[in-house]
Amino acid sequence: MTNTMLITFFLAVALMLPLILLMGYRVFFSRNGRFPNTHVSGSAALRRKGIGCVQSQDREARREVVAEARRERLAHDRQTQSLDEENN
Repeated sequence: MTNTMLITFFLAVALMLPLILLMGYRVFFSRNGRFPNTHVSGSAALRRKGIGCVQSQDREARREVVAEARRERLAHDRQTQSLDEENN
């Protein structure tokens, strides 16, 4: 039983190791080996079409909302301050 399991294990490792090395050939064996950028923002074709990362779009939308709220708060504070100056 144990011999069969060991043989199966080593056979599986022997089959998997070359496959892993072949899949990572560019990363393991090239001088400046890097994993390819598969993120949406790394694709020039998608950028040309205006397609972006949902997380980046959400982050930008949140920044715009915060900036608008900040502008409204400043406008309200200025209006309140001018009303206070008129009453004094």
